[in-house]
Amino acid sequence: MKTIRFALIGSGYISDYHARGLMTVPNTEIVAVVSKNLDNAKKFAKKYNIERAYSTIAEVVVDGNIDAVVISTPNVFHAPYAIQFLESGKDVFIEKPMAMDEAEGLLLQGVAAKTGHLVMVGHMWRFDADTQYVKENIDSGKLGKIIKTKSYGIHENWGPEGWFTKKELAGGGALADMGVHAIDTVRYLLGDPKPVKVYARIATHFGDYDVDDSGIIVITWDNGTESIIESGWWQSHMDGPEASSGIYGTKGYASLFPTFLKLKTGVEESEIITPKLPEREDHCAQIIYTEQMEYFVDCIRTRTTPVPGLLEGQSVMRIVDAAYESSRTGKVVDL
Repeated sequence: MKTIRFALIGSGYISDYHARGLMTVPNTEIVAVVSKNLDNAKKFAKKYNIERAYSTIAEVVVDGNIDAVVISTPNVFHAPYAIQFLESGKDVFIEKPMAMDEAEGLLLQGVAAKTGHLVMVGHMWRFDADTQYVKENIDSGKLGKIIKTKSYGIHENWGPEGWFTKKELAGGGALADMGVHAIDTVRYLLGDPKPVKVYARIATHFGDYDVDDSGIIVITWDNGTESIIESGWWQSHMDGPEASSGIYGTKGYASLFPTFLKLKTGVEESEIITPKLPEREDHCAQIIYTEQMEYFVDCIRTRTTPVPGLLEGQSVMRIVDAAYESSRTGKVVDL
């Protein structure tokens, strides 16, 4: 079996998860790492026994022996780097969000269609066992018709620093950082419906930066379900950890993180079902990222369009753009 040769673009916190994941996948090899700070690239390369360390993507772009890249950079570089790699014949994995806005995402989609190479977007909660359990029970009809959902992308008493808090590098704040997890997770749980309306109130309350740290978004999907999404940094309380969701159906309720079902059994009576799922060492466990990389490698080998990919990533971008517009105008945005 051919060895798939990877380059990691970025050497920050999330790149460790991707490196550890790739190292467990048979017949894959990480051959290069890129960081704007060459010393950081060299340290990362030494840590994972990676052959080459670079300070720019130029050497990776022209290297015909590299099959695929994993982009884990500030958001402003996601689409531009991906386009260069696609045009040089490489398959691309991009951390979320896939671009700075919907227009940039459309440009990336066009290049991918022209080159025929693959793009996967890092909405990793789709690979989580708890998330899949809840989805299976929704799909089975056990909860009945889904009326509404509530999902969270919140940091309690904490928020990031650096490029995350600079609009020119991140595109947005807590919504672009945390809210996108909640949006894609609930969309996955509902079977990837299309958004038709978005209303949002987004603000900055906790920091001296030009991005948002608080947000409430209401999404109407084409299946009639309404979803409430909360995003935030430095919040005084969170109703659940990252991507936690409540799914309200006509026959019952499902909770994701903590994960359980609450099914109607009679008037004012319900049955609580708590599944036996793998224990979590951390909320964002390594196994999610490992399975995500295993799937991406399989897509490369079989030339299968990844899901989540461009369509899923672009749907999230449309919602984020609409949310910022709605908050600015005070009006519902029709999609």
